Amino acid sequence: MLKKILSVACLMALPAAGFADGHITGDAAAGEKVFRKCKACHAVGEGAENKIGPALNGVVDAAVAGKPDFKYSDTLMAMASEGKTWTPEELAGFLEKPRNYAKGTKMAFAGLRKEEDRMNVIAYLASFPAEGS
Repeated sequence: MLKKILSVACLMALPAAGFADGHITGDAAAGEKVFRKCKACHAVGEGAENKIGPALNGVVDAAVAGKPDFKYSDTLMAMASEGKTWTPEELAGFLEKPRNYAKGTKMAFAGLRKEEDRMNVIAYLASFPAEGS
């Protein structure tokens, strides 16, 4: 019991895991493997096109609902009108449990429970700049 309490206390003393001075600290190679769960609905890479979900090239630090050729949920459109962007922190919150983060989202994915998986996927996504960048 004491070990568990000390572990929690140590974790609480650390800065937000996965981010160091605003930089993503995940492993893009590991994130590529986790991204396999996303491929049914999303694409990345050269020539990526929208599927059920939008193509995700350039998503890190981009405006929420920023692809003009995709029909987003009203919830994401409202976030966009507030000026929200997909910072690594915002992406981490969304990827943890999309329906809790953005109530009303069309994204049916349950989420990535493991923080390490979320950080790795974000690092992987960050390796794909927006087309034409």
